[in-house]
Amino acid sequence: MPVFAYRTIQQSTEGIYKEKGSKFLAFAYPVISESEIREKLESLRKEYFDARHHCYAWMLGAERKHFRANDDGEPNHSAGDPILGQIRSKELTNILVVVVRYFGGTKLGVGGLINAYRVAAEDALSHAVIIEREVTEGIRIQYDYASTPEVMKLVKDFDLKILGQNFTTGCTMEAEIKLKMKDVFTEKVKLMKALGTSIDVTVSPASMF
Repeated sequence: MPVFAYRTIQQSTEGIYKEKGSKFLAFAYPVISESEIREKLESLRKEYFDARHHCYAWMLGAERKHFRANDDGEPNHSAGDPILGQIRSKELTNILVVVVRYFGGTKLGVGGLINAYRVAAEDALSHAVIIEREVTEGIRIQYDYASTPEVMKLVKDFDLKILGQNFTTGCTMEAEIKLKMKDVFTEKVKLMKALGTSIDVTVSPASMF
């Protein structure tokens, strides 16, 4: 079943947790790709180069099926999974949460680590503004000049977001449509073509941004 909307955070936030001398600095970022995730991680590693661990978890996609957790040298499942658990508990996606640890000299044990990384991540997310975004899909509309009024009416009726236009021998419009409106839009275009309007629509690779 298609997913028409997803929850993410509006902007980056920070949190902190301290336990037995160790400091856990948490950072939450809205992200849209793995390349952006890598950039954020690299930036934090440069800024906090003297920290012992940079543990993190991320999730991408409206269906929340693409994710990863990393313990970065901490005992297995003691850091990345608790962070990921906080992302899941708030039903978020398109998000990266990183917890940077400065070791305080006293070992916390696996249970202590799980709690520390969970609370640090939770603190960062507690400061975030959670927003809902609708899933969209890219479309390309090709038409002749005479059909411009009909195309602009489609833009208005279906709240299309125009990404670009090209006018040469014919007209081409790149746009995004809300996924929940796509089927009705497609049927509308078919009806218009059956009535003689010169409009052709193709679907670009799916996007949710």
